Order: sequence, then C-alpha cells, then structure tokens
Amino acid sequence: MPYREAWAKQLELVAARQRGETEDTLVIVEHPHVFTLGRRRESHQNVLAPGDVEVIEIERGGDVTYHGPGQLVAYPIVQLHDGERDLHRFLRNLEEAVIRTCARAGLVADREPGKTGVWTTASTGARKKLCSLGIACRKWITFHGLALNVTTDLSYFARINPCGFEASVMTSLEAQLGAADFAATRDVLVEELGAALDRAPATVTARAG
Repeated sequence: MPYREAWAKQLELVAARQRGETEDTLVIVEHPHVFTLGRRRESHQNVLAPGDVEVIEIERGGDVTYHGPGQLVAYPIVQLHDGERDLHRFLRNLEEAVIRTCARAGLVADREPGKTGVWTTASTGARKKLCSLGIACRKWITFHGLALNVTTDLSYFARINPCGFEASVMTSLEAQLGAADFAATRDVLVEELGAALDRAPATVTARAG
C-alpha cells in the first residue's frame, strides 16, 4: 500500500477510535519505496541523496527512515487506558514483540542502551539494527509504529543516515539468517504484538494488491 494511503487510513482509524466507533486496530502493511521524516530537528540533514524516492514529512517521533518491499510495517492504533499511559513503556512493548518474533525465527535480538529499536550482534561482532520505531499519540490513541527488515533491499538505506546512523548499521532477518519467510514473520509478529500489548486479535481483514 502506498505510504500516503496507509497514513490517511491511520488518521481515519485514530479519529474513529476517539469517537468510540471502532476497536483497537493493528494495520500490517508493506510499502513501495519511500523515506519518511519524523519530528527530530536534524532529520532533514540526514536525507543524503533520495533520488527518485519520495520524502514525506510526518508527525511521528524520530528521524528519517526508509520503507520498502520486504519490510514488515506495523501500525497499532491503540487506545491507552489508565495504567497504560506511558509512551516509553509502549515503545518497549513494541520492541519486546519484535525481539520475540526474531527469536522465533532463530535470531537473537535485543535492545541497544539509550537507542530506540531492535538490534542484533552480527557474526563479526558488529551491532546491527533490525527494526526502527517511531510513534505518535493523540488523546492517548497511538499511531505509526515499527518497521522490521525481513527481506528488505538494504541498499536504499545508503541514501540517508537512517535514524541518524550510518547506513551500514542496518540489517535484516534475511541478511543475518541467510533466508527469511515474510508471511510467517508477519503472522508471528501479529501474535507477539497481541501478547505484548495485552490485546487478543478478534478479526483479520486482508486487502490484496
């Protein structure tokens, strides 16, 4: 789904959730090539050579990142209730879901102190980033979310400083494991997000194309 279309869908869901017209919703999507800029002041400086890829400014936290085919993107549209209204805790819950998803794929992943996202240690000993996170929140309803590199073409990260880092820091499940099953990873991530956010899936609606 094109990024702008998915973004508009998120805003519709946030508004509907505020009015009590819908339940919490998890949007799982794959985007065509796009760079998005978060609210961090330096984000514009970290766009190096976007070329033919569109750059879109959005309201999530964080810096510039890349979305594209082979990347699993999850947008939890979740109303945070009393006892849940801690956005740092919400981010840690998203990270935990990704860490568990990677573990079930056979890859040890963890956090990097002081940095948002999910990381792993490569066979060379280098620290590599698998997943970027950036959220927004309106009246305690969250949107935007996470992007896990599964079979992503990592060369696109060279056009930016992703989240302010050098492009070489980025990796994927496929790069670390030799192969990765996108559909299986998606299904596991949905399950693990439900567990981490303490919300059980009710219905699933799929859209082809």
